[in-house]
Amino acid sequence: MSGLLHHVGPVIIDVVMTVDALPERGGGVFADTARTLPGGGFNVIAAAARSGMEVVYGGAHGTGPRGDAVRSALRGEGVGVAHPPRPEDTGFCVALVDSSAERTFVTHLGAETDLPLSDLRTLCPAEGDFVYTVGYSLLPGPRADELATWIGSLPEGVRLVLDPAPVAGEIPAATLGPVLARTDVLSLSAAEAAAVTGVAPRDADGLEHAAALLSERIRPTGVVVLRDSAEGCLVATAGTVPRRVPGFAVTAVDTNGAGDAHVGVFTAALASGLTPLAAARRANAAAALAVTRRGPATSPTAEEITAFLALR
Repeated sequence: MSGLLHHVGPVIIDVVMTVDALPERGGGVFADTARTLPGGGFNVIAAAARSGMEVVYGGAHGTGPRGDAVRSALRGEGVGVAHPPRPEDTGFCVALVDSSAERTFVTHLGAETDLPLSDLRTLCPAEGDFVYTVGYSLLPGPRADELATWIGSLPEGVRLVLDPAPVAGEIPAATLGPVLARTDVLSLSAAEAAAVTGVAPRDADGLEHAAALLSERIRPTGVVVLRDSAEGCLVATAGTVPRRVPGFAVTAVDTNGAGDAHVGVFTAALASGLTPLAAARRANAAAALAVTRRGPATSPTAEEITAFLALR
């Protein structure tokens, strides 16, 4: 596999609780299970690393028990850490997963938001490498401007992977536009595609239209992966008709982290030399396996993906 992944998105701690249903306002419920795990950008990192890609965490992390947990989890995946910890501790997210496998988040930000341009410039992605970032890092603030500046200075042969995340509609156009124009892999959900394009894809034709629109906003040689939950995804490149890559029928128990598994495995598959369509099929398989497991970082290994696909 060629190409190193420089991940500059935030890694946080997830407190994941399973509940029958969310409480009414002012009410309360008991959780059936509760776990504290690394999450956020860690899900993508783990997915890529488990598929055989070398990954370096180039984001910020904190001093304290949550920062220690993040660094321990990264070491467990064989991932290096580029920067020393910040004085503040890493942030965390409470994720409530209901009986339909849907998840609801409440997040407290921490040290992971403090990634200055000076730190970014110590990263030296080379030709053939990938850089991953996420929409949360592009929300209004001085660090978003610094990240956008650094992205604009990336060498020509470095491929940028962008996941706009559910906050896609909150990213200023002045920031998102130039970042999209530098993006080589744009991976996003249907809801995020609607937020970015302003066009709500209500059916299959609408999804194709949204994917085609997005393919014109990224680099001419780039690829759009529009994730369509259990239905799989659409793959689009500039000037071509978007192609659907079907998903796989499984019984979902927790959808938390499925999109992260998808983008991490897709990136690793591209780095291994697969075509976008072949990479999307592996990513669909990874997401299908991930939702059958509880927790955020549930992406399977390369061997598990291969075995799953061999039966389909």
